[in-house]
Amino acid sequence: MKLVKETIVPAFEKETGTDVEVTYVDWTQLSPKLNAAFAAGTAPDVFGHGIAATADLVKNDRIVDLTPYVDKLAAADRDDLKVALTGGRVNGKQYIMPIVATVRLLVYSGKDFKDAGLNPDQPPKTWEEVKAAADKLTQRSGGKISRAGLIMPSDAIGAQQTFATLMWSNGGELLSSDGSKATLTTPEAVAALEYQASLYGGAAAVDNTLGGTWNTAPQAQQPIATGKASMQFAGAGDIKKFQTAAPDRDLRLMPPVGFGSNKPQTFGGAANGLMINKDSAKQDLGWKFIQYMIDAQTGLKYAEALGVLPVRTSAINAPYVTADPEITKAVAALQYAHGNPNVPGWVQMRDALGKQIEQVLHGKVDASQALTQANAEVDKTIAASS
Repeated sequence: MKLVKETIVPAFEKETGTDVEVTYVDWTQLSPKLNAAFAAGTAPDVFGHGIAATADLVKNDRIVDLTPYVDKLAAADRDDLKVALTGGRVNGKQYIMPIVATVRLLVYSGKDFKDAGLNPDQPPKTWEEVKAAADKLTQRSGGKISRAGLIMPSDAIGAQQTFATLMWSNGGELLSSDGSKATLTTPEAVAALEYQASLYGGAAAVDNTLGGTWNTAPQAQQPIATGKASMQFAGAGDIKKFQTAAPDRDLRLMPPVGFGSNKPQTFGGAANGLMINKDSAKQDLGWKFIQYMIDAQTGLKYAEALGVLPVRTSAINAPYVTADPEITKAVAALQYAHGNPNVPGWVQMRDALGKQIEQVLHGKVDASQALTQANAEVDKTIAASS
């Protein structure tokens, strides 16, 4: 916030002779406040939101098609922003310009690996190997896990992102290629959810955080930093914060893994971005501001201040990235990033899927039954959103 208000905005104002008013809104209040502002005709010219909100805003004709603006960018810029641009499209058109990227990777403790007789310089390369390592890393006391070998987010959204990562890494998909139907009942999807559930249940459990909300806590309080876990699925951009919080843990990033011979894939890609209000009388000026935010140097400063990943491919050569081998790994992993579908009704689909996944993780239903129910609910949402 300090960088935007005291550096980026003043520089843009000086360069363009424009007055810019920036308002920050709590994330949970963003959509309700935007909807109220749209209804009142007071919505901002440019606003930020998550990728997941884009398709519904398009469906309701609330945002500007940015494709004509993007087409005027230099070819080198479009190529440099290719990963981000792909993540911001709906029906082949650009509606949101991502300004940060994300990728979820396994953070692991080199110290714990060494103590367990594992080589921290040769981490697992498949999910099967990850589970085998987690078995060795898990410590128990009195029949209960005292140190988890591997922990994954188990809240509804986090569990959905984890499931999607496992499924994509197993060759599955959430929706058909044209987005017309759910594809959650495939063997690849069922096997992925069974693997996810196996982390929590029975004598072979390696994760004792089911139902916890550790992923929203400060990095210093998260299990991988406190020593309560040896591997943790987390935002790769947080690695420097983890390392600062727990320097004695020798925390590192594991490159993306796949199931068997399947290509590694992981949740990520374009994250939050900027859109232009369809009712704005200053759309061209709004684009100038967006263009300023995606400038190579501005974008890099913004990503570094947030401790996240920049959207440009060329950033892999920037000092912010090259100064830390773990950040270099994170940026390199963006090539394996896979985002959720950018389709109308996705938030409702995600929530329905998340609830079914939670049922499986808590042992209330089996994976096949839950995914059959989720498949039906997602198909209903697709039909209603068509």
